[in-house]
Amino acid sequence: MAVFLSKESKILVQGMTGGEGMKHTRRMLAAGTDVVGGVNPRKAGRSVDFDVLRGLDGRGGTPVTVPVFGSVREGMAATGADVTVVFVPPAFAKAAVLEAADAGIALAVVITEGIPVHDAVAFHAYAAAKGTRVIGPNCPGLISPGQSNAGIIPADITKPGRLGLVSKSGTLTYQLMYELRDIGFSTCVGIGGDPVVGTTHIDCLAAFQDDPDTDLVVLIGEIGGDAEERAAAYIRDHVTKPVVGYIAGFTAPEGKTMGHAGAIVSGSSGTAQAKKAALEAAGVLVGGTPTETARLVLARLEAERVATGG
Repeated sequence: MAVFLSKESKILVQGMTGGEGMKHTRRMLAAGTDVVGGVNPRKAGRSVDFDVLRGLDGRGGTPVTVPVFGSVREGMAATGADVTVVFVPPAFAKAAVLEAADAGIALAVVITEGIPVHDAVAFHAYAAAKGTRVIGPNCPGLISPGQSNAGIIPADITKPGRLGLVSKSGTLTYQLMYELRDIGFSTCVGIGGDPVVGTTHIDCLAAFQDDPDTDLVVLIGEIGGDAEERAAAYIRDHVTKPVVGYIAGFTAPEGKTMGHAGAIVSGSSGTAQAKKAALEAAGVLVGGTPTETARLVLARLEAERVATGG
C-alpha cells in the first residue's frame, strides 16, 4: 500500500509547459508516474512529446505524448485524473488551486515557492471546504517509490519498503531517503516549511498509522512554530507504531529566519531543543544529525525484529 499516492493515481500538471513543469514532468514520467495531462488554457488542444524511458526498469523508450487541456475540469473529464501538481508562478498559484478544488480533484500538490501567506490561507480554506487535500506549498511533493512520484523528489535514491517519512524539509527528505535506501519507503511526503501548509505532520502520522504496510515513521521537523509539539501530542495519544525524528536548526540564532519562511525562533518558542524534548516525552527517538537519525531507525527496527522474533 501507499499513503495519498499510488500506482493508480492519474496526474495532471498545472504549468506543465513551463520550464520547471517540463523538466519535472519528464522526471515523473521516467519514474513510471501516470501523468495523463497538462493544464494551460493558452495551449489547450496541443500535446507535448517527452522522450523518456518510462519506468525505473528502463523498459519502453518511445516518446510519451501528454495532452494539454484548457482547465483542470476538462483534464479530469477526459482522463479520470485525481491528482494535480502545481508548478505555476506564485502570482497565479491561488487561482490554480481554487480551480483544481472547484473541479473536485482529490489531491493538489503545490510545489510553488514564494506564495503570499494570505493567498495560501485562502486556498487552503477553500480546498478544505471542497474536499481537496493540499500538500504544500513550497514543498517537494510526495513519492511512493516504485509506484508514483508527484513533484520534484528524486525517484532513484531509494526503493519501496516499509518506512513512512514526513518532512518539512525537501533536502532532508532526500538525505534520509538515501541513508535508508537499503530499507526503503512506503511513501515519503514533503509537507513544506511555509507558515501555512495544507497537509500536516499529524495528517501524515494518522495515515501511516492506518497503513498496514508501514512499520515505522520518520518525522523531520525544523525550528519555528509548534507543528512538532502538536505532532508529539498526537503521537503520544494516537500512534502505536515506532517514530524516529530529527529537528533541523539546533544552531540557529534567535530571531533569524532560517531557510523556510516558517523557520523563525522567538525566545524559547519554536526552538529545536523544545521540539526535541516534546517528541522524546512522547516516546520518539530523536537524532542529533540526519546520519544519527538513520542509525536510530535501523536500531529501532532491529529491536522490533528481536522483540517479535522476526
